[in-house]
Amino acid sequence: TVPPKRNPLASVHGLTNTLPTHRNLMSDNVITIRVYDAPCGRLVLGSFDDSLCMCDWLTGQRHDLIVRRLSRNLGACFAEGTSPLLETAVAQLDEYFSGRRRVFDLPLLFTGTEFQKAVWQRLMTIPYGETISYGAMAAGLGIPKAVRAVANANGANAISIFAPCHRVIGADRSLTGYGGGLAVKRYLLDLEHGIASISFS
Repeated sequence: TVPPKRNPLASVHGLTNTLPTHRNLMSDNVITIRVYDAPCGRLVLGSFDDSLCMCDWLTGQRHDLIVRRLSRNLGACFAEGTSPLLETAVAQLDEYFSGRRRVFDLPLLFTGTEFQKAVWQRLMTIPYGETISYGAMAAGLGIPKAVRAVANANGANAISIFAPCHRVIGADRSLTGYGGGLAVKRYLLDLEHGIASISFS
């Protein structure tokens, strides 16, 4: 038997999980990854086929699931490194966290179901500094009763910040959930309102 392939992200952030072994991969079936240290936590950035496919919080509750989904859907393994696209992503994140960028202009690659992709595309229309509720998002998609499904799709978003799921909140204005944690969600919303603290704890 072939032993399972050790998670290629392990050398980046100490995970010890395993990923499915991919056989007969083309040489370009690689998701290039690097870590980005944001003021409010660590992000793993991933690029594939000249598009950003991952910007996920290292300590996120669904991080392992997102990593596995990307590997499976793209038929790709992971490799540490960098690329012009990742360097541009880093530069744009630096500008965002310093308050000098409100709109990102990188090609994004969403991998998921058609429903999930529709939700993630809707995220791209929420302006900087504004929020909407999960209910309003479901209604805007023409499925007002699918609030829970919309919330789950938000939680499965692999490209945080660039696809700003932190701008979706509860109908009562509560923060509800967020992959990076509620403290990170509050930090990002405060940042976009010009009130984020320099320090984060």
